Amino acid sequence: MTDTPETVRTSKKRNACDGASEIPGGAALGHPRVWLEIDEKGYVDCGYCDRRFILMGGPADVAADIAGDAS
Repeated sequence: MTDTPETVRTSKKRNACDGASEIPGGAALGHPRVWLEIDEKGYVDCGYCDRRFILMGGPADVAADIAGDAS
């Protein structure tokens, strides 16, 4: 089992998290739905489940940095 928080790459600056996106049955098994706003850092962490939302192409998007280095 890994202790690393889940990361989600997203194109939206405002995202909802209920901690149950991958759980059949939905939010009843997660946490209350919260809306999170990505700021100038390029990411935001959920205060309940520690899931990190990373803005694609933003300053915290490591995948974009790696793809840019490959070209």
